[in-house]
Amino acid sequence: MKHQNINFSQFSSIKIGGNLDVFLLEDCNQNYEDFYIIGSCNNILIGSEPPPLLKLSKKYDYIKIEGNTLKIGGATPSGKIASFCKKHDIANFEFLSHLPGTLGGLIYMNAGLKEYEIFNHLLFITTCSGIFQKGEIEHGYRFTNIKTPILEAVFTLEHGYDKEKLSMFKAMRHNQPSTPSAGSCFKNPQNDYAGRLIEAVGLKGYRVGAMEFSKEHANFLVNVKNGIFDDAIFLIQEAQKRVYDKFKIWLECEIAVLDIRYMGENSPLLNPYKE
Repeated sequence: MKHQNINFSQFSSIKIGGNLDVFLLEDCNQNYEDFYIIGSCNNILIGSEPPPLLKLSKKYDYIKIEGNTLKIGGATPSGKIASFCKKHDIANFEFLSHLPGTLGGLIYMNAGLKEYEIFNHLLFITTCSGIFQKGEIEHGYRFTNIKTPILEAVFTLEHGYDKEKLSMFKAMRHNQPSTPSAGSCFKNPQNDYAGRLIEAVGLKGYRVGAMEFSKEHANFLVNVKNGIFDDAIFLIQEAQKRVYDKFKIWLECEIAVLDIRYMGENSPLLNPYKE
């Protein structure tokens, strides 16, 4: 299997991690089941004990119009999709211009901005386990039950690129920090906001080492300069503990923590109080 050596302190959006060999998926005949699939590493925190990593090869970086559908490869960057849709006057993908990632990752976590989610206009996906219609996939707020590499997705094609929506999405993101981060650290609890809860327990602007809950938006864990994994994990766990102690709400990570010590059913990042 081909591989690519990646320096995650440069490649990941949070700028944390060492040099690791990441294997490239060319087709589904390869063994992929023991690997964690990454895309452009925009919502990932890599530790010192990562699982084996896999990413789609450039073979899956494409976007094309077929009839009344839009067909997009799983390795296609969101910026490329947004530019293609603007050029071809295609509606419903304007939000991707302000949402980093590759298509496979965006679908895996049902990424979006408020009610504008990647699943809204999805028809079906092609994976290493076959084709799944949208209705066959369990999905919700920043969640799907997909357990297999996403090779391609097909969407309904509607014309009418909306520049006003583009401005609206830009405004939604105006308070998000430009300092390196992995995006939103925690999912918003039902009927509340993770940023509000973090601020309420005194952690907005709180720093350990070079890692900090941003002064601009408390739900962004930012790397001020040369931050390390251990300090990031400390802050994540500190926020979970403080928020639970005060509000009895367990903050669920939106960041994917890739370190075998913090993965699986016994992860210390999962709610220990869940009945």
